[in-house]
Amino acid sequence: MSVTDTAPPGMHDWQERHLRRYLQSGGTEGHIFDFGPINGEGYQPICLIKHVGRKTGRTLILPLIYGMVEGEIVIVASKGGAPSHPAWYLNITASNDIEVQVATQAFRATWREPAAAERQRIWDQMVAIYPPYAEYQESTQRLIPLVLMKPVAATPVFKDTELDR
Repeated sequence: MSVTDTAPPGMHDWQERHLRRYLQSGGTEGHIFDFGPINGEGYQPICLIKHVGRKTGRTLILPLIYGMVEGEIVIVASKGGAPSHPAWYLNITASNDIEVQVATQAFRATWREPAAAERQRIWDQMVAIYPPYAEYQESTQRLIPLVLMKPVAATPVFKDTELDR
């Protein structure tokens, strides 16, 4: 199975190449990604999330910028400030199932969304990691969700050959 078969639709070529590198290396490469040539934002930490498509039933893997807050992995459902939520966010809200890989460690995880003051504090931390998030929020009327994941059980690192269950 190719990465294209397991990557969500609409992924840019550079994202697919990055995902392939992350998967094929077992996470030894790809954890830190240089956004400099793409948008000038420099090096960013990248995790992988594995989830099941709510419409297709396919296992999908997506690379996302992440932060760490008090032992939880934080990802941002920004979709570049688009008016609708990203499919991965809709998929996990439909099933509650998510796995995450950070470098060479993968886990099944629980997840939650922070509210009120906690959300604002974490949002500010994520904007500090990746400043374009602030522009994304300004460009959309929806409140961009934050997803906090807490690892609960180790799993094997993700491989593109095992994804379509």
